[in-house]
Amino acid sequence: MALIKHVVCAMSGGVDSSVAALLLKRRGYNVTGVFMKNWDSLDEKGVCTTEKDCEDAYRVCQSLDVPFHQVSYVKEYWHEVFSNLLKEYERGRTPNPDILCNKHIKFNHFHKYAIDTLGSDAMATGHYARTSQEDDEVFEQAHTAPPTTLFRDRFEIRNPVKLYKGADLLKDQTFFLSQIPQQALRQTMFPLAGLTKEFVKKMAAEAGFHHVLKKKESMGICFIGERNFENFILEYLEPKPGNFVSIEDGTVMGTHKGWFTLTLGQRARIGGQRDAWFVVDKDIVTGDVFVAPTTNHPALFRDTVRTERFHWVTEDPPPELVRTQMMDCHFRFIHQMPLVACTVTLNMDGSVWILLSQPVRALTPGQFAVLYKGDECLGSGKITQLGPSEFTLQKGRERMVAAFQRKEQSTPEPDS
Repeated sequence: MALIKHVVCAMSGGVDSSVAALLLKRRGYNVTGVFMKNWDSLDEKGVCTTEKDCEDAYRVCQSLDVPFHQVSYVKEYWHEVFSNLLKEYERGRTPNPDILCNKHIKFNHFHKYAIDTLGSDAMATGHYARTSQEDDEVFEQAHTAPPTTLFRDRFEIRNPVKLYKGADLLKDQTFFLSQIPQQALRQTMFPLAGLTKEFVKKMAAEAGFHHVLKKKESMGICFIGERNFENFILEYLEPKPGNFVSIEDGTVMGTHKGWFTLTLGQRARIGGQRDAWFVVDKDIVTGDVFVAPTTNHPALFRDTVRTERFHWVTEDPPPELVRTQMMDCHFRFIHQMPLVACTVTLNMDGSVWILLSQPVRALTPGQFAVLYKGDECLGSGKITQLGPSEFTLQKGRERMVAAFQRKEQSTPEPDS
């Protein structure tokens, strides 16, 4: 008789991970629920939300009659996610902690804890995502040490596991999983892959998980909660006041407390201004934050980005891209934004240039450029460089026309 497989399910105290554990139990697996603590904090009312979430996760495990553990990654989160986040803000970028948390914590430290410490056959999460593997294949993936050489043996026969969008396209979370390592993906199950959020809520209600159903959907950066971002970030970074400067004529419009409190595309709160102004660029040398007078100003639109070394979910770039150095696919840099057609060029250092089929608003350094081919999430790379804005290109064209006209006027008419 085959041994019952042991699956460790990451429990957040929310409805999705609770139903994921329920489904695994119903499929006959030996399930262990584990709650991860990543942040030490009290909310605005002095309540520790982490303790409440942990208690909710424990109650679900009790009702399912499965063992429950909790594990703390507060130190790892601080060093590998939060410190990185502060450095990025200081460099004028806007990072994405959710993608970094999945990469460094859940699909690294937690994955190792599930497989190596608890001796499980696989781990599972409540993400809305699919892979190219059937559940049975997950258990055939023995844990192998990563290669010690820079490149794998080119004759090694591999069948990498691919990451696909979940059935509920509105809830699809592949965006947040776009940096996870292949080894962890090979040993991960996503029980909600084929389900919609509505159906998951219905299952939770039928199972009596009313305490998790009542909770608000967790939105935004986990450790900030409902707090004002500017106040939060100024607890960790020294204020660096600077000027708001009009991108159109260089007029100083007002002052700010530090470029890291602002991100591209957001409304700038400038005292004494009746009309709305929006952040379009930052100069971290002078501390100037450039603003424009409308939400769809051409200074906010660009069609080209460069990333750092790109992380391909399957570890290697797609064969088509390797062969021709170019590939057509789709792009997003914000979860749930409509996908935009693009052409990708692979650089020698593993970074990519992405040329979009249309200019996109507020492309932001520090965010992740996530690429898709059909339903497959290919991976992502952090945006490090932006192409010129429509406003810059427009100005350039105007200067060329003016120079051409001056040249025309200064050229003497030939004598007849």
